[in-house]
Amino acid sequence: MKTLGTWMLAALALAGVTGCATKNYVRNQTAPLVEHTGQLEEKTAANGRSIQDTDQRAQAGVKQAQTAAEAAAQNAQSATKAAGDAEAAANDAVHRADSLDSVVKGLDNYKQMADVTVTFGFDKAVLTDDDKSQLDSFAGQLGSAKGYILEVTGGTDSTGPAQYNYDLSQRRADAVVQYLASKYNIPAHRFYLIGIGKDKEVAPNDTAEGRKKNRRVEVQMLSNMGGGQQAQPATAGNGN
Repeated sequence: MKTLGTWMLAALALAGVTGCATKNYVRNQTAPLVEHTGQLEEKTAANGRSIQDTDQRAQAGVKQAQTAAEAAAQNAQSATKAAGDAEAAANDAVHRADSLDSVVKGLDNYKQMADVTVTFGFDKAVLTDDDKSQLDSFAGQLGSAKGYILEVTGGTDSTGPAQYNYDLSQRRADAVVQYLASKYNIPAHRFYLIGIGKDKEVAPNDTAEGRKKNRRVEVQMLSNMGGGQQAQPATAGNGN
């Protein structure tokens, strides 16, 4: 019995040793697998992040390319419009040059037949009742005239910047032309107007009275001596 007990104890001890050895073996074998699986998961996550980053950069590149393409298209449209505007301006300049050339060639055949001058208040471009009355008297002579043009020249005194005075003198000339054209149905091709600002004074600008005379619009009726009936010379009263 003692021998049997001894063998049984020995068997149990051996089983315990064998069990421990088996657990250690399994642990040693599975540990690399777990570690390898973790590495795979980390690499998979890294690959996912890399793919997402690449996709974001690709989308940003596409958007940037689209923006550049749209900007290029807008620039092309602007360039086309600018070219069209330049061509229109060039054509207009040629037309004006041709029209002016046709007038200049015949200037020797024109003679002043009547004139009128109206004046304006300081920094004003509005006709007064007196101005309109003088223009009415002047326009009464146009009914019997043929082959005439109206030279309309706006002026200012010497007060203020030159460019502002050019604009102001042009507005004054425009006011006279609009009044005559609308009330007396004078066609546009009869008018030749210009704003000369303070460039051509008719009186000294160092006195109030002189400056008042320079704030004026002069209208001259020029008749073509080479054609038909002529208007009789006459002069309307001058404004002050």
